[in-house]
Amino acid sequence: MNLNEAENIVISLIDTFKEAGKVSLGLRKKGLKTKIKADNTPVTNADIEVNNILSNKILSLTPNIPIVSEENSANKKNNKIKDFWLIDPIDGTNEYINNKDEFTINAALIINKKPALGIINAPEKKRLFYSYGPSNSFELTNKEKIKLIDKKNNKNEIIKAVSYSNILKPEILNIHKKFNVNKYQKMKSSLKFCVIAANEFDLYVAEPRASEWDIAAGHAILLHAGGEVTDFNDN
Repeated sequence: MNLNEAENIVISLIDTFKEAGKVSLGLRKKGLKTKIKADNTPVTNADIEVNNILSNKILSLTPNIPIVSEENSANKKNNKIKDFWLIDPIDGTNEYINNKDEFTINAALIINKKPALGIINAPEKKRLFYSYGPSNSFELTNKEKIKLIDKKNNKNEIIKAVSYSNILKPEILNIHKKFNVNKYQKMKSSLKFCVIAANEFDLYVAEPRASEWDIAAGHAILLHAGGEVTDFNDN
């Protein structure tokens, strides 16, 4: 897949993601139906509805590329596929259920097991991010397209981190010290990747606990804005 093809696909998804965002907010306003899954995490009728909206549009655009979604069992156990879509219809479900604003709607296209494009909508924040290749990472807000890589600078001496919790484990604090972090702020969902890509924060450190669909779209957006995602050994 070349750059133009990737761009056309992600641009074709923007209106669908906006519509999915409106649906998620509308269903929450009406009152959600919530169940607890086998892994002890919640799922709502909105997760399923948004998953259907995204999956149907993606299938129409790329009918030959399989989809792996958090809310669907199809293809989850297939370790042989290298090219596939990875969907998390609502990331930050607890925040979503509790009327918080940091939940996101996410999809990434994985090519040869690496994120090739990503799109994340934070409907309550009115912020939508997407990327489709190196130096092609953007935020769309109020119909204005902002190229995220153009916002990078090293003039700010305050090093700010986002964190999963207000209470940091010693190994995470040690990495903060390594990078001279001055302050950190608790934040949920894949919005963490987006605010780093937008140069509002500098890093996010967490123990390995998330699933691939939690980070794939954010990985693409951050990578294409000039950032990187590594393990604790910088691999």
